[in-house]
Amino acid sequence: MRVASQVFQNVLLFLLMVIVLTGSTMGPGDASEGARRYTRTLGFDYVSWTADALLLKLSQASLSLPRYLSVEQQRTVIKNYLKLVQQIDDAEYNIELIYADPKVNDKNTALKPWQEKLGGLRDQRSRLGPAAEEIMQRMVSTVLDGFSLSVGGQPLPPVLYHITPLPYALIISPRNVIQQENNISLDPNLTLDQMVKLEKQVEAGMNVSALVTPIGGIATYPTMVMSTSDLPYLSDTVAHEWTHNYLTLRPLGLNYFINGQTRTMNETVANIVGKEVGQELLRLYFPENLPKPTPPPSPSPTPSANPAPSPTPETPRFSYNKEMRITRVTADALLKDGKIDEAEAYMESRRKFFWDNGYLIRRLNQAFFAFNGAYADSEGGGAAGADPVGPAVVKMRKQSASLADFLNRMAQMTSFADLQKALQ
Repeated sequence: MRVASQVFQNVLLFLLMVIVLTGSTMGPGDASEGARRYTRTLGFDYVSWTADALLLKLSQASLSLPRYLSVEQQRTVIKNYLKLVQQIDDAEYNIELIYADPKVNDKNTALKPWQEKLGGLRDQRSRLGPAAEEIMQRMVSTVLDGFSLSVGGQPLPPVLYHITPLPYALIISPRNVIQQENNISLDPNLTLDQMVKLEKQVEAGMNVSALVTPIGGIATYPTMVMSTSDLPYLSDTVAHEWTHNYLTLRPLGLNYFINGQTRTMNETVANIVGKEVGQELLRLYFPENLPKPTPPPSPSPTPSANPAPSPTPETPRFSYNKEMRITRVTADALLKDGKIDEAEAYMESRRKFFWDNGYLIRRLNQAFFAFNGAYADSEGGGAAGADPVGPAVVKMRKQSASLADFLNRMAQMTSFADLQKALQ
């Protein structure tokens, strides 16, 4: 009877949070009418997605599966699910190879066994996926409780996410300054040709910089999370998107779309919380997935009378964050001087430079930086360049007594000025 009562309470709480959050939280969509005219037939249907996800989550809440499994059994479910996702990824990759291989003449025959295998794997995922999501939600909730981010053992809002094909985001920035003006969610089934065509249409029609880009998660309720076999990434992303839900009920989240500074504050806070919660989840449940500690440096050898010649210095290792920061700072300076064409030519040359060093970036433009620059907790600045907002959020975390103290202090802010004042 006690279990049934607890389940009933959980379902009621769940329904209450759904009502509150779905009324205030939507996927990115701060779009002008001018931008919308290019995407009317390509937009993502949030209403249908949310309705389907809510039905699934309600059925999960009524079953309360983790309550009946030991921790080791829960670990096994997660591991089996991630292994299954990896097998699906491998099968899809092999199918793409067959399609692209000019040496394969009878593609239907070559594809058939892989397509049959893929169908069976997807059926298994549809059965195992809901259980894995329910268990991961419980694990993240337990970690949040350990960080004092819960009420009576229950995080508010409850942790709810659903693995799904994520919509693409159309990001629009002015050409003369790096600044996100529009973020429009698009159908996840868009082809590359459609993306390129849309970017060209928007740029030609509005004289802006545009980019269609994949994303890792969206703070709807339940949140959307991309399919992945990477456990650290999954735990980090679930916690990241929960943080957005948490902030949505508080001033910082309510001011997400006010300007670029509040957006960067939101995203950087979510990045920091996501990483710390994800790391603690691994420590508690999957310690074998923690990064191995760096071994201490070897002691210096005793100098000899005839020292060997010094080895030839190694070529410095390529640093993505360092080089991306250089690119952003240089582009900002060129744009500030009104040299738009020069800035765009420079960014394209740098895109090729990143390609030569193993980083595939399809487009590197103002819209790229307007989107990626908001995630500003990276060492070295990365795509945020010299933007002071991200470093200030990181400094606030260092000055906070705990993760809960940091999150609650940040949650009450409504502007970058509030953050600067708090750091004085």
